[in-house]
Amino acid sequence: MDDCVECSVVKQMLTAEGIPFEIRNITKSEEYKKEVEKYGFLGVPVTVVGDRAVKGLNQELVELIQLQK
Repeated sequence: MDDCVECSVVKQMLTAEGIPFEIRNITKSEEYKKEVEKYGFLGVPVTVVGDRAVKGLNQELVELIQLQK
């Protein structure tokens, strides 16, 4: 989402670590919204790697990013 501050921070974190990512804007795609809901989340950001999904900015996200290095 364009006005999502946390989303921007996650993008900056991934970029800084050189981790490629795909942005899936749930406000522009019902399919993407359903994907987020599939993981049990209603809001964003949701970071998905493989079968693991993390909501928001937290230690779990930091650990997930570290595993991708």
